Amino acid sequence: MNQTDHTDQIDQRKALPPQRSQSPSFSQKAMLKKQAIRDRFDRLASERESWQRRASYYYDDQRRYLRFLVPEGLSILEIGCGLGDQLAALKPRRGVGIDLSEAMVKEASQRHPELEFLVGDGEALTLDETFEVILLVDVVGHVLDVEATLKQLRHCCTPTTRIVIAHYNFLWEPVLSLLERVGLKMPQNEQSWLSPADIRNLIRLADYEVVKAEWRLLIPMGIPFLSTIVNRLVAHLPGLNRLCLSHYVVARMRTAPADDVQTVSVVIPCRNEKGNIEAAITRLPSFGRHQEIIFVDGHSTDGTPDEIRRVIAQYPEKDISLLVQDGTGKGDAVRKGFAHATGDILMILDADLTVPPEDLPKFYEAIASGKGEFINGSRLVYPMEHEAMRYLNLLGNKFFSMAFSWLLGERIKDTLCGTKVLFRRDYERIAANRSYFGEFDPFGDFDLLFGASKLNLKILEVPIRYQERTYGTTNIHRFTHGWLLLKMTLFGFFRLKAV
Repeated sequence: MNQTDHTDQIDQRKALPPQRSQSPSFSQKAMLKKQAIRDRFDRLASERESWQRRASYYYDDQRRYLRFLVPEGLSILEIGCGLGDQLAALKPRRGVGIDLSEAMVKEASQRHPELEFLVGDGEALTLDETFEVILLVDVVGHVLDVEATLKQLRHCCTPTTRIVIAHYNFLWEPVLSLLERVGLKMPQNEQSWLSPADIRNLIRLADYEVVKAEWRLLIPMGIPFLSTIVNRLVAHLPGLNRLCLSHYVVARMRTAPADDVQTVSVVIPCRNEKGNIEAAITRLPSFGRHQEIIFVDGHSTDGTPDEIRRVIAQYPEKDISLLVQDGTGKGDAVRKGFAHATGDILMILDADLTVPPEDLPKFYEAIASGKGEFINGSRLVYPMEHEAMRYLNLLGNKFFSMAFSWLLGERIKDTLCGTKVLFRRDYERIAANRSYFGEFDPFGDFDLLFGASKLNLKILEVPIRYQERTYGTTNIHRFTHGWLLLKMTLFGFFRLKAV
């Protein structure tokens, strides 16, 4: 090679742009972040129990509320299970815990050998199994893509599966960061601080819907007397509850409408409603695969039972039966009617026909399509006929609608509308859990509403046009029953909120 060629090569090398190191791709960055999360929890695995003991007040409250939300004996999947203590506390029939950290899974397996623990990533879940409950407790802040994780979990869901998400209130970020710096809280790496609106939006994007939301813990540490008063009572007051540390959301998967046509049982409690019996039959539209109509008489004195027997004979093509209730009150009548019902869907139709029988197909469509699991009528949306509801009754209904919307964590505009619809399978679960509330409700409305809320059923209201009574007089005593409703509101607070 001559000198000229050598000079040319040097000049060409000088002309080339300097080589730059290739930056990691998006997927590589995600893998590095997950590895960092995995490594951190691997290091903390041996210390996790110690940190849980230091924050025992917080974890005890969390377990107590999760046991309220999740009955024993269900199949449960927990994402981000840690040491598996939350999962074990729920006493599942089948319990599976998933965690990124191999060290955490090893510790959990040793602590709870009756459960199954697997190393895995919620965003790439490969389980071929469905569960009744899926838990994400204090984990969404560490998940890189919450929407993708929720979508992946759909493979483990049925239409009745409930997703339970617990996360820190983003308003507490500076407080919790300070506690970490002074050694009073387990150290955390960078995480997402999601607001309740963020969580709801991610749930919608993943094609779920919120069933219930609740706030807990204004004081997340045990201060004798003060913590109990503040956390059991003050923390649930509207406005103040938004300052609580913990936010819980229960969601269910949105599903396509069912193709099969359901059978229906329409229970009609009646007492001195002779003039409305035949109209209840002739005005009831045909819907569902089969209709069963059950009259439950409350010891009428105007000949109502004889009128029902006449109508049964006159309409032999219809499946109509008559029962006589054992006790008193509409609640007792509804319970007897539901106990004898055979339909897939159970409906209540008041015999005064102030809720038009013609509206029942709306209720059927709402539940059969999967839009709701407990369908409640609302008389307070459309204008009602002049004599349909007395003014004091209307004021009372509006007050109790606000009170019970707060109690149930779900908008309920009309708690006392007599028309309520639910699946028989869900009613059987409510009846099996009735001891939690007791048989305190002579109306039957709150027995069902409280029970539906306890089971995390999706409550949906159907507006109806409330009609004037055309026969007989109301069995409602405003002041006596109003006082009873106040007592029931207080009772519901201690059974649904201050738990």
